[in-house]
Amino acid sequence: MVPVWSYNGTVPVSLSIKNVPEEVVEKLRLRAQRNRRSLQGELLEVIEKAADETPALTIEQLYERAKARGLSSKAGDSVRIIRKMRADRTRHLMTLLGKSRGRR
Repeated sequence: MVPVWSYNGTVPVSLSIKNVPEEVVEKLRLRAQRNRRSLQGELLEVIEKAADETPALTIEQLYERAKARGLSSKAGDSVRIIRKMRADRTRHLMTLLGKSRGRR
């Protein structure tokens, strides 16, 4: 008979954290209680979320993504883009205001 915990061919790993300050342990206990979990269950939830977390991009990765999208680092580009966005927004608002004035 195969034990339930090794059904998929893997053995669960036990982790141990040493020298955890008592105030941290108490905060985790309170968190577990709020979430209606055991301390063990709460710790597993925290670890699972940390393991699934998307890593932050490096500067190089951000640069490559911007370059792939056709964005450049030329001086003035960002200013030009922001000014165009503001002008478009102002034009749109003026159009809306003109339509609402025409209805009255």
